[in-house]
Order: sequence, then C-alpha cells, then structure tokens
Amino acid sequence: MKNKIIIILLITLQTVFAQKKDENIGTEVVNVVKPYSPTVSDANKIKEVPTLDDAEINKKETVKYQIFSFPVASTFTPSKGKAAGVDKAKQERLFSNYLTLGFGNYASLNAELFVTHELDKYQYVGAMLRHQSSQGGIKGVVLDDKFAETAADVLYGYQRKDTKFSANLGYKREGYNWYGVPLNSLNFDRNSIGSLDPNHQYNTINLGSELTINDSFFNKLNLNFISFSDNYNSKENRFMIKPDFTFDFGDTSVKTKFGVDYLISEFDTTYLNNISQVGTNSNIKMSNLIFNINPSFQLLKDDLSVEIGADVVFFSRAKDVFAGVDYGSETSFFIYPKINASYKVVGDLMIAFGGIEGKLIQNSYADFANVNKFLSPTLSINPTDQQYDLFAGLRGKLASSLAYNLKASYNASKDKALFKTNALSQSPANNYSYGNSFNVVYDNVKTLSFFGELKADVNKNISLGLNAEYNNYGTDLEAEPWNLPAVKASFTTDFNIGTKWYAGSQIFYVGERKDQFTNFGFTSNTDSVQTLDSYFDINAHIGYKYNERLTAFLKGNNLANQTYNRWLNYPVQGAQVILGASYKFDF
Repeated sequence: MKNKIIIILLITLQTVFAQKKDENIGTEVVNVVKPYSPTVSDANKIKEVPTLDDAEINKKETVKYQIFSFPVASTFTPSKGKAAGVDKAKQERLFSNYLTLGFGNYASLNAELFVTHELDKYQYVGAMLRHQSSQGGIKGVVLDDKFAETAADVLYGYQRKDTKFSANLGYKREGYNWYGVPLNSLNFDRNSIGSLDPNHQYNTINLGSELTINDSFFNKLNLNFISFSDNYNSKENRFMIKPDFTFDFGDTSVKTKFGVDYLISEFDTTYLNNISQVGTNSNIKMSNLIFNINPSFQLLKDDLSVEIGADVVFFSRAKDVFAGVDYGSETSFFIYPKINASYKVVGDLMIAFGGIEGKLIQNSYADFANVNKFLSPTLSINPTDQQYDLFAGLRGKLASSLAYNLKASYNASKDKALFKTNALSQSPANNYSYGNSFNVVYDNVKTLSFFGELKADVNKNISLGLNAEYNNYGTDLEAEPWNLPAVKASFTTDFNIGTKWYAGSQIFYVGERKDQFTNFGFTSNTDSVQTLDSYFDINAHIGYKYNERLTAFLKGNNLANQTYNRWLNYPVQGAQVILGASYKFDF
C-alpha cells in the first residue's frame, strides 16, 4: 500500500512541474516491478486485553454508605433475665472423734473409740481403742471356740512446711482357742478331752515413727519395734529401720533405699518333744539379721517408663538353736533384680507393663499368727528367698468409668512358709498336741499365677469390683502346697441410696486346699492327705444416716450360713448379724 501511494505522489508532482515548464504533455512509461501480495507473516495479532494508558479508567471509585435511621414505635417489653437454680450440696461436717458400738448373735461385741486433740496448728495427739469378741457356739464343736481381740493405740503428729513427723505406741491382746480337735481319731473321744484348756493368748507391743522431709536428698525414715509373745513363754523382738534417699547426678536421679531388719525369736520347746516326750532341753532360739541396699533410677521417653535397680542383701544368722542343739552361725549374700517397665499402647486406655523382682522376706511369729491364729508355740523361723518374680500384663480403661487389670506371673521361692496340721500325739503332752494346732514347714515352691480385675464406678452412687486369681504350684519336698488354694475370687458392691442410706456387699470364693493329718497310733503311724472343700462367704451391710452425727448400721457375715472349714477341723461360725450405731463428736 505504501509503494502505491509513493508512485501516485511522484506522478502527480511530475505532472505539476511539467505543466509549468512545458505545457506539452508527453508520454511516460511506468514499469511495475511486482504487485503487492500480503502474506500471513505480515499481519499483527491484536491483543485480547489491550493496554490502556488512561489513568482515570484505573482509578478506584470510593463508595460511601450511610444509614438513615428513624424511631419505630413498639409495645414489646423484655423481661428481666433470671439465672437457673443450682442445687448446691451441703458440705458434710468433719468431726475429730467417733464412737462405734455393735452387738450380734454368738454374743458378739464390736466397739471402737477414736479421739484427737490439736495442741497447736502444727501438732496433734490422738488415741484409739478397739475391741472385737464372740462367745462362740459353733455347731458340733466340743471345746470352747470363743475369741477376743483388744487393742489400744496412742499417736502424735507434727507437720510444718516441708517436715512431717508421726509416732505411735500400741498394745494388742488376742485370745483364741485350739478347738479344732479331730474327734474321729483312734486315740480319744469327747470324754477324754474334757479337761483340755485350749486357750492361746498373743500379746503385741508396737512402737513406730515416720519422718518425711520434702525438697531434700533425704526423703523418709521409718523406725519400728515390735515385741510379740504368748502365754506359753514364746518371745519375739523385731527392730526395723528403713531410710530413703534420692541423689541427683546431672539429669539423673538415683533413689536409694536402705533397710535393717533384726529379729530374735525364742520358743520353750519343739513339737517333736511333745510327741516323743524325750529330752528336757528342747528349746528353739534364732536371731536373723537382714541388711539391704536398693538403688534404682528411672528412664522416661515418650510413652515408655523404665525403672532399673537391684536389691543387694546381706543375711546373718548369729544364733540357731533347735531342740537344744546349737547349729552355729551363718552369713549369706544375695543380689536380686528390680526392673519395672510400662508403655502406653493407647494412652490411658491400654498400658502394657512388666518386670522382674526378687527379695529376701523376713518371716516372724507375729506375721504367721496374723494369718493363722491356731499355731503351736513350737516354730522354727526362717526367711524366704524369693529368687525372682517375673510378671507382665495390661491395665487401663475400657470406658471412662470402667478400669481393668490383667497380670500373669511366675514366681520361684526357696523356703516358702506353708501351714500344716501338727501330728496327733499318742500321749498328748500339751493342749495343742491333739492334732488341733498348726506348724510351719518350708519348701521350694514355684508358682504360675494369673490375675484379672475389673472396677467400675457406674456413677457417684454406685461402684462395683470383681477379681479372680488362679495359681498353679510346684513343690520339691512336700506332697502338696499345704493350705494354698488354686482359685480365689471376690465381688464387691457399694451403693449410696439417696442422702440417707448406703449399702454394700462382698462375696468371696476360695477353692479347695490340701492338708495332711498324721496320727501317731500305738502300733503304726498313718498319714492321710485331707481335702478342704471350697466355699462361698457372703457379707453385706446397710446403714442409715440419721443426721450428721449419728449413723445406724446392720452387718451380716457368712449369710449363706455355711459351716465350712477355714483350716482343717476348724469350722467357722454360721450366719452372723450385728446391729450397731456410730456417733461423731467434737470436744
């Protein structure tokens, strides 16, 4: 197009000049070299969004809003707001003292009195008196089967800032009877035991104290002294001291527990002398010292917690006299593992735990009598070497109000104490020689155990508990694990019925046990393994709170009325009912 315009202009100019110079118009020859043919490459594509240079177009317009309000007549009148009513429970008043009295069948009496007094805002003193007794009356029992327990304690306490101290002095007197005579024996009948005095009394004096200091490497100190004796000149003194420390090494804390346990036991005679009636100097004297150190430290990482430690024990027997023969002294060292671990598999819903532990257990006449009240005063006291207790399990919550605990363990113990019926003497020399008392024998026992437990707090007024345990025992010397049940189970309930009433129940099941009865006859001795039947024991209670001070209660024990044998030839009382009341007061 440009070339065309240029050619036309040139022709026009040439014509103008030609007219001025020479009016004679001649001929001109125009040669067109090439006509213009536009191609695609010469075309320019127009932009879809053209660039605008006008600044006024890009300027943002400011928008202003304005509300024109005007009043509107209304007849609505809002009512005043009122908070919803909340029933606030009245805080129960706490009393410093109480008195409880209860009476029941079998001429039973239960009484308990507890009083305290504040010396100042840091110190207090207190006292407690307890009594429980029954005049007996078990069906089929020939001898007197009554029992009585009376205890008195005084205590002192001090607490200020990080220091806490308490001390107590107590005395307890217990009276039980060896009434479990095997009437079907070959040696005697009911008439031959008419003059038998089965009474056996225990006396305990206990002095103890505890000192606790917070924010210090010294954590706690326990001191205890126990003097135990009976009406057959048996004596036992035990002294225990247990300090507890925590030492910091950089970021690691090491807990260290020390223990000193010294026991002296003395009995006038052995049971063998009661059978054979030979020898005059047949006493038993023993003194056992246990000193142990238990250091441990804890490792924490995320959901894993591990406590690693060991228990190093020194044992010394300074005196060992049995049946008048002195067997000299002995010393031993033991090292036991102390490892506990737990891991949160699913938070608090499932926690896996396990570990292995061992210890040297100081046995005593007082501890044995707490389990079996019908022992003969002719015991040999030895410690139990629990070599290891390997365990693992799961615990946690199935729901917010339902907790569970499952545990399996394997235990190996040397010189484990077992209760076994004493043999029936051909000519009984004492009131406990009629096959109506128990001895302690020792054996190496391995135990495989399974335990399960459920606890439920249905609501604030109802709680339930269920547990069961199965044990499988293996012995080395004895034919059976005497008086150890394979199965135990219990079920407990507690209820609050409104604000005035409360109730609860306990159901216990104990499986079969084995014992051995030996009859020393005139011509031959006979041994017979006896099986004690399993039993249920149902207990229940209900109470009514008359006011904040006075509460009445009704308790029932062995409500199934089973006269089962807790020990061989020792039937228990039938159904027992106790009616009583408790009164709280302040001075």
